[in-house]
Amino acid sequence: MPQPPELPPHLRREGLDPTPELTRMSHSTPVARDPGVFDWVVTGREEVRAVLSDTDRFSTVPPVRQKAISQPKEAGNLLHYDPPEHGRLRKLLTPAFTTRRIRAMAPAVEAVVAERLEVLAENGPPADLMRHYAWPVPGLVSCTLLGIPRDDLAHLGRMLDVRAPSRMDAHSGSRARRRIAAQKAYISYLGGIVARQRRDPGEGLLGTILREHGAELTDAELVGVANSFLAGALESSTQMLGLGVLTLMQHPDQLALLRARPELLDQAVEELLRHVTVVSTASPRTALEDVTLGGQQIKAGETVSCSLLAVNRTTLPGGPEDCLDLTRADGSSHLAFGHGVHHCIGAALARVQLRASVAGLLARFPGLRLAVPEAELRFRPFAAQYGVEELPVAW
Repeated sequence: MPQPPELPPHLRREGLDPTPELTRMSHSTPVARDPGVFDWVVTGREEVRAVLSDTDRFSTVPPVRQKAISQPKEAGNLLHYDPPEHGRLRKLLTPAFTTRRIRAMAPAVEAVVAERLEVLAENGPPADLMRHYAWPVPGLVSCTLLGIPRDDLAHLGRMLDVRAPSRMDAHSGSRARRRIAAQKAYISYLGGIVARQRRDPGEGLLGTILREHGAELTDAELVGVANSFLAGALESSTQMLGLGVLTLMQHPDQLALLRARPELLDQAVEELLRHVTVVSTASPRTALEDVTLGGQQIKAGETVSCSLLAVNRTTLPGGPEDCLDLTRADGSSHLAFGHGVHHCIGAALARVQLRASVAGLLARFPGLRLAVPEAELRFRPFAAQYGVEELPVAW
């Protein structure tokens, strides 16, 4: 069996926390050669923002050459488009994510939360929060929004689990082959969903887009839109919910504060997003011309990985230690959803889901606690979204 590769320093964690080495990198070498997949890794706060906001000199279109994992450009995936094409597609999709429409989704989200709270209660204590709550809540909400039959969720989850790119792929040919086969099956499945929605648009996300802009989008673009949405909802949101709850249980003083002051919930959501930073690095950029950044010269064609974890969690030189603070005044300044024109279009919906899920869980289970020693938790360091395999809880 192939041995897992050693993670580069900017991707290592100690539980949920960045390693001291990441802080040292951010301070001393904010732009450094990447020993992993890409050419450069950027960990400095200002340097990361500079790269992510500069669409003139850095492209998000997947590069033809990478050291390991290759990822083709996907139609409909906003992260794979540069301006002006990116602006055209985002303009078509933005009306489906207006504040009014997101607020209108809240009752549906809360109904799913209530349903899964009962299932969690029936299966414990103890019970696995990931299996009974953190995975099904965003999963069922996504099914509703995309017109996917609820009974297909388990099958969809299996395809997503296998197809998810991993840093292990380059070291396991059989895993890479299974991933490619699962990817084909998954895209074919989404193609069927798009075809049904085009014939009879529903009230959800795809239906709204098709009614308002169906003639302006190809089926391939709509499949890409659905794929991007599911990747955020079923991969990122699942792990964000699980790790967000784990964070609160690890900080009983902050958990008690939130129980005593429920008006802090919105601030708590932002602080949990910052603290967890479930997506450690932004989608890679490719330099379109020679760029001098952080005292280093990045050559045209070289690839750059930007550490969101470094921006969100490392401390400034001489500054106070990073800590969880649910009263943080500038909490929304984090980069958990990216930065610049590629800021996550579904961020508002992700916040609604996290808010309803955390509030419902704490109200239903006042004595919520971890049911195993923290040392027994198995994290997912090689996944694109950092996470935990299981999260046994009691109450």
